[in-house]
Amino acid sequence: MMLRPATCSWFISLRRFGSTNLPPPPESLTTPESHSLLNRVRLLATCGRLDQALSLFYANGETHCDQIYASLFHECARHGSLREGVSLHHYMVGHSPTTQHNLYVTNHLLNMYCKCGYLDYAHQLFDKMPERNLISWTALISGYAQCGLTDNCCRLFTRMLSEFRPNEFAFASVLTSCVEGYGQFGLQVHALALKMCLDACTYVGNALITMYKRSGICDGTTDAWTVFKFMEHRNTISWNSMISVFLFHGLRARAMDLFTQMHSKGISFDRTTLLSIFSSFLSNDNDTHMFFRFCFQMHCLTVKTGFVSEVKVATALIKAYSDLGGKAAYCYKLFLETSCVWDIVSWTSIITIFAEREPEKALLLFSQLFQEGLVPDWYTYSIVLKACAGLVTERHASAVHSQVIKLSFEGDTVLANSLIHAYARCGSISMSKQVFDEIEDRDIISWNSMIKAYALHGQAREAIQLFCQINIKPDPTTFVALLSACSHAGLVEEGIKMFDCMQRSYSIVPQVDHYACMVDLYGRAGRIHEAEKLIDEMPMEPDSVIWSALIASCRKYGNTQLAKFAAVKLKQLEPRNSLGYVQMSNIQCYSGNFDEAGAVWNEMKDYRVRKEPGLSWVEVGNRVHEFASGGQRHPEREIICSKLERLIGKLKEMGYVPETNLALYDLEEEQKEEHLYHHSEKLALMFSVINEGHLNARGSVIRIVKNIRICVDCHNFMKLAANHLQREIMVRDSNRFHHFKDGICSCNDYW
Repeated sequence: MMLRPATCSWFISLRRFGSTNLPPPPESLTTPESHSLLNRVRLLATCGRLDQALSLFYANGETHCDQIYASLFHECARHGSLREGVSLHHYMVGHSPTTQHNLYVTNHLLNMYCKCGYLDYAHQLFDKMPERNLISWTALISGYAQCGLTDNCCRLFTRMLSEFRPNEFAFASVLTSCVEGYGQFGLQVHALALKMCLDACTYVGNALITMYKRSGICDGTTDAWTVFKFMEHRNTISWNSMISVFLFHGLRARAMDLFTQMHSKGISFDRTTLLSIFSSFLSNDNDTHMFFRFCFQMHCLTVKTGFVSEVKVATALIKAYSDLGGKAAYCYKLFLETSCVWDIVSWTSIITIFAEREPEKALLLFSQLFQEGLVPDWYTYSIVLKACAGLVTERHASAVHSQVIKLSFEGDTVLANSLIHAYARCGSISMSKQVFDEIEDRDIISWNSMIKAYALHGQAREAIQLFCQINIKPDPTTFVALLSACSHAGLVEEGIKMFDCMQRSYSIVPQVDHYACMVDLYGRAGRIHEAEKLIDEMPMEPDSVIWSALIASCRKYGNTQLAKFAAVKLKQLEPRNSLGYVQMSNIQCYSGNFDEAGAVWNEMKDYRVRKEPGLSWVEVGNRVHEFASGGQRHPEREIICSKLERLIGKLKEMGYVPETNLALYDLEEEQKEEHLYHHSEKLALMFSVINEGHLNARGSVIRIVKNIRICVDCHNFMKLAANHLQREIMVRDSNRFHHFKDGICSCNDYW
């Protein structure tokens, strides 16, 4: 792969522009013996055997020529060997004191310190040089550019103008350092390059494209494209830079078109090209199918060119398929079939793909990682904890937590934040609070994670109290969590105060997420007209979350007319989303309009929209069991249904009345009841009771996870079942946790 101009500029400029300061050819100044030593040292160093080259150098006690010192300093720079370079510098001062005043050698020494990031000493050396040339200035400018010290780089470039006329490599270095905030300086440097007719140089052109991408200049994409179009000679870096500009500004279609042009012109692409394009794919694009097809074509090219065997490219390719919505199983198949040695980054990437979709598989891969002899880092553990958050109980999170402590990672704030999230999602709010209390250096994510944890468990008062203790400036996410907590607990006035406080006290402009929480807050409390008014006054277009919240509120309070309007809006935004159809069907059923409900279902069939099936999971005997409505998926269905019927009979004696008005519209009353009896969470509960000796839960708590919102009938059922069984039942649905105990729910029937 070719190096960026800023990383190789000084050496190229040394070869092209430093000839007047080089000593005469070695033959005229060195003995045959020293010339032989020089060749042997160079050969060893260029072959990557720097230690042997230095040993040979130190073993030879004669006075060494300038060429040997320069060659060794150059190799130290190339290998990033600062310690060896410093030792060689000390040796040179002690054994060849006159050499340190040689401009040719000093430029190599200066470059070595710059390449190794030892810039303070490099600048001291630069200031003490009795003589400096263009290469000296360019080396230090390049060093500052590589380390991202833009201010130092720009100041030094400005100083140089009074003494030397900069070459294309000095221009390339200073231009690539111009990040956001230095756009005007970048424009001035561009003007100077135009004046000196250096803008046509490939190195300068590439650097200009990068500058227009990174400096935040208005309409930088157009300026970068203009530079690219008028370049006389473009290399791979030129094309890569322009593709990167398009991707940086979200113009993925133009980036793909430019790559197609590049390939059709026979210009070779490299690893950088592939990594840029693969990292740009996202599944939320309108043209996901087109991008997926292009990704497959790129996959074919990587196989044809052999790049697929490079671990970085293969990792990026797998991630691209995942980001475009590809099946996790296909990504894993590609992971297994690719013939390269996977590193910890690759393993973490494949674990990430499974973390949300199939958390059990993610944990299995995490175990395999150890068998491969790899050591996970803090980021790997954060991803594994994300997978633990999707499981039923907290025992996996506790196991990973133990490993984190064993490896002395417990002081890492990022991991602590992940633990707060994982414990909260697994139902252990007390462990979330314990981890939060033990964090020494809390960031805003720590506070947000704990506030979200309280919101998830319906503990709005605790969330507000914690917010009052916050000692750093809150961000927009903080208020989303607070407003969500107020919404789930029915704290309408507190939520309104928070919404006003966000703008008045913290100057945070409400975004669509905040408005969605407020619509939900008003709607749950039955203040439908206020929710509708807020939507009308929003400064941006409502999204699908807002219309979904409004429909749910209309269903709860029987506002059929407004629900129809919201359902139309939702279907316009997400025509393949079944939520709007199902909610409207429920509203019609609740009102007794079964013909209207049937029409809604027929419309779904016409548009081939499928309802998301209700699924529940429970962990029994170190295994997660999945239940679908009706129980058809489970091998023990008959015994589960049999015992469930007996339980229902006892609960009916306690006052349980099935909510048949929410059952399917085209069933008889008796069939409706039977349909409700076999909802997935009821089956999961009964299976847990049957196998209570094998439950992996703390104490006597039965923990159930459900993928959609728990229905009114199942909510009533769980309250009575908890009372009858004298057990605490914890259900995590798509919105929140419900803790059923002694005949009541923690949500106080407000969800």
